[in-house]
Amino acid sequence: MLRSPRPRHRSGPLPRFTRGVAAALVGLSLAGCATYSDRTARARDAVTRGDFGRGATELNKLLDVDSSEQLPDVWKKETALTVLERGTVHRALRRYEDSARDFEAAEKELELLDIAADTGGKIGRYIYSDSATKYHSSPTEKLSLNGLNLLNYLSRGDLAGARVEAKRFTVMRRYFDDYQPDEAHVGFGSYMAGFVYEKLGETDGALRYYDEALAERDLQSLAEPIARLSAKSNYRSERLTGFLERAGDVDPVEGAGEILCVVSLGRVPYKVPERLPIGAAIGVADAHFTGDPTLLEYGAFKVVVYPEMVAAPTVFDEAAVTIDGTSVPIELTTDLGAEIRREYDDLKPRIIGAALTRMVARAAAAEGARAAGRQSKSGGDALGLLAALAVEGTMVALDKPDTRSWTLLPGRILVSRVPVPPGKHTVEVTVRGPGGRETHRSEVDVSAGGFAVVDVTTLR
Repeated sequence: MLRSPRPRHRSGPLPRFTRGVAAALVGLSLAGCATYSDRTARARDAVTRGDFGRGATELNKLLDVDSSEQLPDVWKKETALTVLERGTVHRALRRYEDSARDFEAAEKELELLDIAADTGGKIGRYIYSDSATKYHSSPTEKLSLNGLNLLNYLSRGDLAGARVEAKRFTVMRRYFDDYQPDEAHVGFGSYMAGFVYEKLGETDGALRYYDEALAERDLQSLAEPIARLSAKSNYRSERLTGFLERAGDVDPVEGAGEILCVVSLGRVPYKVPERLPIGAAIGVADAHFTGDPTLLEYGAFKVVVYPEMVAAPTVFDEAAVTIDGTSVPIELTTDLGAEIRREYDDLKPRIIGAALTRMVARAAAAEGARAAGRQSKSGGDALGLLAALAVEGTMVALDKPDTRSWTLLPGRILVSRVPVPPGKHTVEVTVRGPGGRETHRSEVDVSAGGFAVVDVTTLR
């Protein structure tokens, strides 16, 4: 006797449908909304092409203003950072007054990411996906802001304004001295502050700043100024004494004018969403991961999506300077790209730990939805799977990595400093690299005992 086959509950179409919905949910959740690095991509692309005007226009669109002379009426969670980006483009355009206005307006709105006071992994959770809150600048970004704005004033010959920025720089520098006393930070800012105090006739203050600048590396352009100032001051340090001994005999130059040339090459790394397998993520997070890792076995998403640092495109990576046709030395003062990378790498385990902890929470919620679905009279396991995917997918889509950072911050700062006789001089700065070469020509008039600043910012 033949028995009729026992009917099954949608054994054919439903599994295929379920797999399709699962794939759609996974794709949707991983796609999510545009991040900060996505929204600012057009501005960065324009800057990489050397079209700084277009870059400023794209940033103005994000700020909802009609021109670069305007500040936004309403400051939202990303406004201060976007104004900071525009101020950097203004520096490349040599619009120093506009740049200073943007930097100072942004600084009033920015909060500091206080790494030194981090407790309970709050920093990791913030950097991972707290893009709904106001942007907190990293210590290196904050210190760089003051250093670059000091240079804005110095480029305009405004020593009084530059002195104010030097004081702000000092306040932030002291934070670093307490947090990481054995590491050098943003040496170009100390160099510029020392230059300001030297030109103001404040010898001890100038030597203290130059002492800080030497913490990062020996700077041959400081040999003559330090030798000259040391003859007039009682300020001494082990570092200054050792530097002068290594520099050898230096003939101080009195009464001459001076040309200070500052060249900013490239951009620092910036953040983009990146995927990392769960196993590797657990290894990176180490002690910063809290939660039950077994719950991750039930999750549909086997990768962690987090904000990773990637290199910006490099067009120019070398610079040369001539004054009146004669080649003069130029040297690296600060590698901001390396400092930003080091700062991020120190935080990365906390960031990955925060991502994994949230993943566990999502997996737990999804497993609860799966169990509830299984108890349904119709659908059973399939309905449970769909419910779990819906819960987990929605939570992932709403939990995007925070890719905010100062994406247009210059990567490396180089300095050339040369005494010159009073009068008019021609300064040529040639930058070259994988993207070719270009020359920036400036005519300056230097008075006896005075100075002129030539600033070239490539941002690419």
